Amino acid sequence: MPPIDELTRIEPVHLARLEHQGIFTTGLLLEVSETVTRRQTLADQVDASTNDVLAWRDEALMLNLAGFGPNEHQLLIQAGIEGLRDILAVDLETFGTRTHRAATELNQEPPSALMLTGWWEQAKTLEDE
Repeated sequence: MPPIDELTRIEPVHLARLEHQGIFTTGLLLEVSETVTRRQTLADQVDASTNDVLAWRDEALMLNLAGFGPNEHQLLIQAGIEGLRDILAVDLETFGTRTHRAATELNQEPPSALMLTGWWEQAKTLEDE
C-alpha cells in the first residue's frame, strides 16, 4: 500500500492530522473511509469536509491499482487524471491517448496497452467504491 503522503490532493494540515490518527497508508485511508458514516467520522476527526475525504479516497483507489507506482501517478497527473473518477469518465481509447501524450510530454516510456487496459478495467470494477 502506498504511503498516505503520495496523495497529491491532500493539504499538509490534513496529512498531519491523518497521521496523528494512525493513518499512514492509502490502504488504511480506504478502510477508515469505507462507508458514509466512516467518511463523516474521519472528516470530523481531521477537521475536513466529506468532499475532501471523498477526493482523497478517489485518489487512493487509483494509487492502489495493480502495477501502479509513483511514476505512473505522475504520468496520470500529467494526463489530467487525478483519481479513479477521472479514469471512469473516459473510454479506454481516450484514457490511452491521454496517457501516451503525457508520457511524451514527460519524455518517458508509455505504459503498455495491457497495463492501461488493466488499470481501466480495475477502475470499472472499483466503480462502486
